[in-house]
Amino acid sequence: MLNSVELDNFGPLRHIRWGKLSNINLIIGANSSGKTFLLKALYCSMRTLEEYQRGNDQRSAAEILADKLYWTFQADKIGDLVTKNSDGPLTSRVRVDTKEFRYSFGRDTTKNIASLENHVSPRESNSIFLPPKEVLSLQSIILKSRDVDKEFGFDDTYYDLARALRITPTKGKNHAHFAKARESLEDMFDGKVEFDSKTSRWQFKKGNQKFPIGATAEGVKKIAILDTLLGNRYLSKDSVVFIDEPESALHPVAISRLIEIIVSLAASGIQFFIASHSYFVVKALYVAAQKQQMPLPVLSFIKDHWVANDLLSGMPDNPIIDESIRLYEEEVELALG
Repeated sequence: MLNSVELDNFGPLRHIRWGKLSNINLIIGANSSGKTFLLKALYCSMRTLEEYQRGNDQRSAAEILADKLYWTFQADKIGDLVTKNSDGPLTSRVRVDTKEFRYSFGRDTTKNIASLENHVSPRESNSIFLPPKEVLSLQSIILKSRDVDKEFGFDDTYYDLARALRITPTKGKNHAHFAKARESLEDMFDGKVEFDSKTSRWQFKKGNQKFPIGATAEGVKKIAILDTLLGNRYLSKDSVVFIDEPESALHPVAISRLIEIIVSLAASGIQFFIASHSYFVVKALYVAAQKQQMPLPVLSFIKDHWVANDLLSGMPDNPIIDESIRLYEEEVELALG
């Protein structure tokens, strides 16, 4: 799994040092602080390591990474990812299974990454990025925009997810943790989302009734995506899952149950990176860390820099948390007169 990350001059991320990563890792901060940017930066590294030397792919690690950065961040040239007005190049260094993968380039770089070192062994697992917006109802549009039109619009996180969802579910006994997680996920929305091969569309089945995916609640579709990736075995025990704003379109009870499922999957070996600006998500993860007595690293954006803490040691200082507590205390004062 990902053990540590160091980033310099990577877009809005001027300087990040985050070590001692665990099975569940949290990134919190306000909008535009760089949470999603960080998730995508890590995703690009992991997908490069997973695609390198897989099957008949003859591309070098540098070529795979350049393509991944280009289609994920959709800049005119990858050199545009270098922090503006910075003195040095963009540098990324991650340790995966205690081995290092690092690269760097300057703002004049078009697509050729000259400086790259990879000491990580080829990986058989698949990482995935789950964006705030579900993609089931947009799957065909996303695939066409990339496979046929070759246009910017939906970045590689959406495209990779759309392709992963296209894999047919595998029959047979699933991993025990995965099977239990799927039961819990499907129980959350009292039904099942499936792909209808006859109509080439997704549908929601509840009892004997079938509903078009467009008429299905956003939260149901979001949960169904994780259920599908477990069912078609795209995710395995060594996968890394990046979740951006899990609170989007989910009510508090669903968020709590989703966190419980994530904790269960993390126990099986899947590593999670969760970006959020929801006090409810942070609190739910804090409670999980205390119950399980498990380390839960958190990277928090405060003012103009990032601070690393661990939820096992307590709730971190952060403007989002402070404001949530302030509103709660104000509500109590009003109730008490």
